[in-house]
Amino acid sequence: MEPTVVLDSEVVPDRPDYETLDVRELPPPKPLQETLEAVVNLDERVLIQINDRTPQHLFPKLEERGLEHESVGDDPVYTAIWVP
Repeated sequence: MEPTVVLDSEVVPDRPDYETLDVRELPPPKPLQETLEAVVNLDERVLIQINDRTPQHLFPKLEERGLEHESVGDDPVYTAIWVP
């Protein structure tokens, strides 16, 4: 499965620009930290985080920042993150 599969979800906005962030090899809490750093200047892009598990601790942090997200897959898990 390709990372862009998450972009096919009906809830993810159709935006031409996206970037990927593969955090599968990082030990906790680096995936959370790296992702939160990457979303600071998203603007009109969609960030696709690639993880070996569902990033449950990330979701509340994204919501606190007013960001939306959608995940697909099991291993890997692709999570699209965007500014509404």
